Amino acid sequence: MQNLLTDRDLLESLAVEVELTVRRHTEIADEWQPHDYVPWDDGRNFAFLGGENWDPAQSELGDTARLALTVSVLIADNLPSYHREVGKYLRTGAWWRWVGRWTAEEARHSVLIRNYLMVTRACDPVELERLRMGHMTDSFRRPPLHLLDVLAACAFEEKAAAIRHRNTAALGENPLVTAISERIARDDELQADVFADLLAAGFTEAPDQAMRAVADQVAAFRVPSVTLPDGRSSDEALAEAGIYDPAKQDELVFAPLLQRWDVFGRTDLGEAGEAARAELARFRS
Repeated sequence: MQNLLTDRDLLESLAVEVELTVRRHTEIADEWQPHDYVPWDDGRNFAFLGGENWDPAQSELGDTARLALTVSVLIADNLPSYHREVGKYLRTGAWWRWVGRWTAEEARHSVLIRNYLMVTRACDPVELERLRMGHMTDSFRRPPLHLLDVLAACAFEEKAAAIRHRNTAALGENPLVTAISERIARDDELQADVFADLLAAGFTEAPDQAMRAVADQVAAFRVPSVTLPDGRSSDEALAEAGIYDPAKQDELVFAPLLQRWDVFGRTDLGEAGEAARAELARFRS
């Protein structure tokens, strides 16, 4: 039987691994500037400053790309909620520095997409602001989680975000939308790597607890969503548009990470870990 480690035990035992992982991430991650991707020459004032307010005819963005970018900016704008939910578990040492780095990277995504949408008049700015206010007021809350659950959930979420942005890039809407979406997807993938590497270290320290966390977070996984003006959820709309389909999560989100963690090849599990692994049997090839 394995000894159960508390979250405090894990925070301390994984502290060196966090330091090394975040340092590696910082060295690998490109330094890029959100203002470089915004066509500022296309911008002009709205009526409040003597210009012209938005009209649908001004938008040159297709419906699918507009939907995808709108959802992305709303999710990114709700960053304070995600920061709070992750930070309350990781408010110490190198863990806290990673939360700060991750938050700064996510905020950069919001700045970039919002600036692009406003400068190009790709969507109704009033509607977007109302959606933002509603989404942030409702905020985002997780049920109480243990440390390893947080790492598993965040790894899955960043993997899913990368898929969403890669599919947005694949639309070929225009060169800038493609470049923006690919740039953000690259960040998502690197962030997913950090959370996945930390959970891999967690498997070394507490394999049964890590397996339990993975099984629980696979079962509980939901991508962040918003309610659109037509009453549909963004999940439904993005699935219809081919940007992100929850029906493909097993193949595209979960299976690669389960393979990365060697879920079905591990020989270090106790009874509790084996029971958790059995719940993931549908992924066994």
